[in-house]
Amino acid sequence: MSLITNHMPTAELQKLDAAHHLHPFTHGHDLGKKGVRVITRAKGVTLTDSDGNDYLDAMAGLWCVNIGYGREELAEAAARQMKELPYYNTFFQTTHVPAIALAERLASLTPHDLNHVFFASSGSEANDTNIRLARTYWEAKGKASKRAIISRKNAYHGSSMGSASLGGMAAMHAQGGMPIPDIHHIDQPYWYGEGGDSDPQDFGKARARQLEEKIMELGADNVAAFIGEPIQGAGGVIIPPDSYWPEIQRICDEHDILLIADEVICGFGRTGNWFGSETLGIRPHIMTVAKGLSSGYQPIGGSIVNDEVADVLSGVDFSHGYTYSGHPVACAVALENLRILQEEEIVTRAATGTAPYLAEKWATLAEHPLVGEAVTCGMLGSIALTPHKASRAQFAAETGTAGLICREQCFGNNLVMRHVGDRMVISPPLVITKAEIDTLVERAWTALDRAHAELNDKGLMKAAS
Repeated sequence: MSLITNHMPTAELQKLDAAHHLHPFTHGHDLGKKGVRVITRAKGVTLTDSDGNDYLDAMAGLWCVNIGYGREELAEAAARQMKELPYYNTFFQTTHVPAIALAERLASLTPHDLNHVFFASSGSEANDTNIRLARTYWEAKGKASKRAIISRKNAYHGSSMGSASLGGMAAMHAQGGMPIPDIHHIDQPYWYGEGGDSDPQDFGKARARQLEEKIMELGADNVAAFIGEPIQGAGGVIIPPDSYWPEIQRICDEHDILLIADEVICGFGRTGNWFGSETLGIRPHIMTVAKGLSSGYQPIGGSIVNDEVADVLSGVDFSHGYTYSGHPVACAVALENLRILQEEEIVTRAATGTAPYLAEKWATLAEHPLVGEAVTCGMLGSIALTPHKASRAQFAAETGTAGLICREQCFGNNLVMRHVGDRMVISPPLVITKAEIDTLVERAWTALDRAHAELNDKGLMKAAS
């Protein structure tokens, strides 16, 4: 504990970090000059840094700390499991009690006939698994030509070679030889940014029908699956029009395409139900889970497949797996996390109490002169920054310039709120209180005021032509 509570001065920690630590999604030289923010402890929805500053974490880490920080029950569950069975694998006709218990618990929680779990250590790993699951499924059914997987632009499904290929982030595809073969992308259902003067419901159907057009282009006999997040998280909390997912479901059903719902962000209470598929009315064949499965206390993820897909896959030797698939400590912690979510009725209380309150308070941010829209779904929210509200205009400056300025103003006002391009997004712990929501919105408003002033001072409140 002394290394945590009696740490070196911040400047020395920053120097060591710059010398030895490569960060994700970061320009290392720039970060080294600026100096990292060193987080030393957390409780509830509050983070504390090495200088003693407290921050309201409106992102729940990386969309994952659903039950909040500092739940000692999860630490105790990990310690008990480490003493009893710290590790064993699930290869070679072997299993252990935590993996069995967690698979059963997930089968009881997931909707429809999603009753079988292939464990991984992250959403990225699970989505890599999904590529192989989908293709192996069709091979086992004598349809080996069904290999193509269709996703969406601006989707995020992880950052490994397979999962980042499934995602539709242009900046990621610009590095490392992605996407891998047989991965295709259609446009996202982002009405605010791409819908122009169209009716949102017409736009939603039109974007969904791009899936059918792509299937026709590739040939249904060559398409294995479509993958989508119920709500795009890292893409900017893009909530699709109500018309979108029913049309996607129809298309997948009619063309015999597996539907994969990436629930890494939306799962375990984030959208007001246990899973985003329930909120959006999706009936997936495969569901990707991670993040909220353990509230981030241990790295764990998985692919949950329905009865028919599992039955077909069980008839072949599926040559795939990870050293830490179903790690006993991770499974034990996930089980304790799910117990807390269930027994304390955190999902229900968030859906019926704090989520509606968040929606009400968050909507007031749309009155700010820098904000074009403010939307929520459950405990997800986003605001679109714009230089001209009426036309939903983008900034003339490079995309993300305004968002980064706003993000830095949030940090300066003791609020962790992420920017995605020029959208600001939140995903607070499900246990956030109404009083803490008031603080969140107050700090967001102040940050918007400061960002607006900085943008004006720099001459950046100009619309793209």
